[in-house]
Amino acid sequence: MLLLLAIPTALLLLPLIAMQFTPEVHWTSSDFIIGGILLFSTALLIELGLRLVKRRKHRLLIIGLLVFVLAVIWAELAVGIFGTPWAGS
Repeated sequence: MLLLLAIPTALLLLPLIAMQFTPEVHWTSSDFIIGGILLFSTALLIELGLRLVKRRKHRLLIIGLLVFVLAVIWAELAVGIFGTPWAGS
């Protein structure tokens, strides 16, 4: 459980640190909040899936699906790959 919460924290620290060294990375507080919600909710859902599902194949499928959904939502928010109203570009 602790590792699953450390990973989103580390991922959110990357842009925070990068913002100190380059002007090309500019995240606002809302970017960190939305990113935190996405990353921590995905980590908690993965933890729930690992606790509830016993078969290894099904666990890997659930983790893969959750990571895929996270990537699609993140890409939509970042660059608007589907052109929804909440797209980033």
